[in-house]
Formats: sequence, C-alpha cells, structure tokens
Amino acid sequence: MSNTKTVIATGASSGLGFESVKQLLEKSEPYNFILGARDTKRTQAAYDALSFDSTKHSVHILPLDLKDLRSVQVFVQKALAQLGRSKIDYLFLVAGTHDDASGPGPNGSQWCDGYVVNHLAQHYLVHLIRETLVASQTRIIFVSSGAIRNVRGQDPKTLDVDLKANSGAGKRVVYCGSKFVQLLGAHYWRRHLPECTIVAVSPGLVPDTKLATDIGLSMDMPDAKTIPEGAQSLLAAFTRSDIPADPEQIFLTSWGEWWPKDVYAMSLDTALQNKWCLGREEIEKAEGLAGES
Repeated sequence: MSNTKTVIATGASSGLGFESVKQLLEKSEPYNFILGARDTKRTQAAYDALSFDSTKHSVHILPLDLKDLRSVQVFVQKALAQLGRSKIDYLFLVAGTHDDASGPGPNGSQWCDGYVVNHLAQHYLVHLIRETLVASQTRIIFVSSGAIRNVRGQDPKTLDVDLKANSGAGKRVVYCGSKFVQLLGAHYWRRHLPECTIVAVSPGLVPDTKLATDIGLSMDMPDAKTIPEGAQSLLAAFTRSDIPADPEQIFLTSWGEWWPKDVYAMSLDTALQNKWCLGREEIEKAEGLAGES
C-alpha cells in the first residue's frame, strides 16, 4: 500500500518498545515494521500472539544483538533488503540496557556493555543506513531519559572513566552517562542529517519495565506511568508537528512539552558531541571491524 508507513526499530521485543509497536498495530493507518531482536523466536511468538490485522500491517523480525557491531552490520544488510524501494518513515531507537561496568567490554571493546548498547551500536546503525535516511527524510526518534541530567559530578570528563569496560562504575552511573552520550548523538545527527527530523523523547517514570525495576522504582512513586502510558509518550514523537524553530530544542518530555535548552545545556557542546560520536570508519577501526562492513 502506497500510504503504508515503514518503521525500523530497535528494542521492540519487550517493554516500552513492544508496547509502542502494539499500539501502532491497533491503528487504522497501515504500518510496516522491521524490528531488530536478540531473541527472534521469543519476539516472533509475542507478536504472533497479538490480534492485529495482518492484511493491513506487516511485522518482520530480524536478528540484532547490540553488543556485537558485526550483528548490527548484518541487521542493516537484511533490513535494507527487506525495505526494497520503500522509504524509512521512522527510525525508532528504543533499545536500552541497565548494566554496571564491572566486567570486560563486549567482543573486546574498550567500552562497557551499557555504553555499547545505549549509544555506540545504535549510533553505528545510523551511520550504516545514512544514505537511505537522507533519501527518505526519515524522522529519527531517540528514546531518552531524564537521567541525562545526572552525569556524575556534572562533569563530562567522568564519562571517560565511567563508561570504560572494567571501570567498576555502578548501574546508575553507567546508565546516566550512556544516556547522556546518546543525547549527544541525537544532537550530532541533528547537525549532520539536516534532511531528517530528529526528536529525543522521554517516556517518563515507568517503574514496570525491567530496566526500572532493576533500580527499585515502583508505581507508588509520584508521576509514575504505566507501560501503555509511557508508550503513548514515545508515540507522540511520531506525530508532533510543532517542532521548535530553534534546532537545538529537540527534547520532547513525557508531559508533552519541549524541554527548555537550559535543562540539557551540557549536551549542546559541539566539541563534546564530536568527541563521543565517532564517524563510521573511526568506529570500525576502534572496534576491530575495519574492512568488514
């Protein structure tokens, strides 16, 4: 169908990502989903259990392990083959993890798991499909968090220590730091992909996700949202047309307002964005992938 919207998404096998796709599958507008998942069989079973109209919507689930940049390469190859001549209407970067930095980095990386999953692998994914994103004038949605305000010591120099493998940094420190770097990435792509619309969005405080329960959040907390409510906050980033005229004002809050820039002022430093948002070739060299993509 010519009016079908195509969504490529990470992190849609459970939690907020799964609920967001579920809600879109309930809409009358047709959607074509290309979803990356580490456990494809379990994810396929979860979507098969939904009673959506398969004559209107389509769901394609492809293997993707964000701890392995080689898996990102294979996912992109398969996703583009599945896409064919269609455009990408939305790139929905939902995936996130909540790990400490107590062990070695994945696949020999100098970085901890939380950094690789929450930023590096998805940043690399954008690099790999950049041409298609530009041609499609895609809306790229980064699922962010209010945690970006809590970088240790309010000092970005701590990221150089905390996000390394074996740094010993705890889950909260790694999560806040890696999500802050992810926001740097959103600003980086805002500058480098002017053809696309970039939105960072927070689902709000959603205690019932696995990520949130790991740190002891509960529905008794003020402003707590259910998973369906959190997903609705994320889906607002798909449809909002009132994009602020100021290109740096890209953060959509869970209560539906565009956050003032002073809240995330530290992330507006272009030198900091460039430092943490390597080019494709730089990533491949640093992660031992040179010549493989």
